[in-house]
Formats: sequence, C-alpha cells, structure tokens
Amino acid sequence: MSCVFCRIVAGTEPSQTIHEDEHAIAFLNLAQATKGHTLVVPRAHHRDIGEIPVETAAHVMRAAVEVSRRLAGALGAPGVNLWHASGKTAWQSVFHFHLHVVPRFEPTDLTPPWIEVEHPLESLKGLAEEIRAWR
Repeated sequence: MSCVFCRIVAGTEPSQTIHEDEHAIAFLNLAQATKGHTLVVPRAHHRDIGEIPVETAAHVMRAAVEVSRRLAGALGAPGVNLWHASGKTAWQSVFHFHLHVVPRFEPTDLTPPWIEVEHPLESLKGLAEEIRAWR
C-alpha cells in the first residue's frame, strides 16, 4: 500500500488515533497547525472530493463533527476550523480524501489563506450563471 492514510486505516502505519467508527478514522496530524490538529479520513480510499461518493463524504463529515466537539471540549478550544484541499493546486499533499479539524485558541494562531475583498452582488451575476449552467 503506497497511501500512508490507507496504511493507517489498515493498522500497519502508526498513528495517534482519537476517533474510529465503521466508516472513518481520525488521527492527530504530525504537522500540528495548532494543538490537537486532526485529520479525518474515510476508511475506503478515495483520491479527492471529485472521487468520494456523497454517502461516504457524509460519513466523514459526521465523524468530523464528533471530532470537533471532542477537541473543543478536551482542549478548551473556543473555535474550530475545518479545512479540505482537493488537487495539487489546492495544496493537497496526501491523495486520500481527508478533512483537517483545527482547534482554534486565538484569532491570531493561524493566518487566513485569503484576503477578504467584498464584491458587489451584481458583479457576481455572470459567474453564478456560468456555474449554474455547467452539467
């Protein structure tokens, strides 16, 4: 198995697992963005959001909700970020679908990945039409 997350699911790669159920497993990320940074992955291998079945994604999200509540309670985190990246251009580095659950302790413990620039609603009309038209 070349996928590190598949090896963790199989039990052949060590991890600090904090949640397991029939569909998903959650373990502490080796690269802790904040204390308790956890990855939630489906037990079945799916490369990214384009490949994961909706039902499986729903199971992963349910696990992420449970993990978020557990992290907030255990660590006293007043906030939590969920993060997902699909594709190399979106910074995905392990190509097994996963959600990052990142406990937040201070508004400044992470840097926002984008700068908020509000666009007038009317200027977004063409973009919305283009997206709705795609099938």
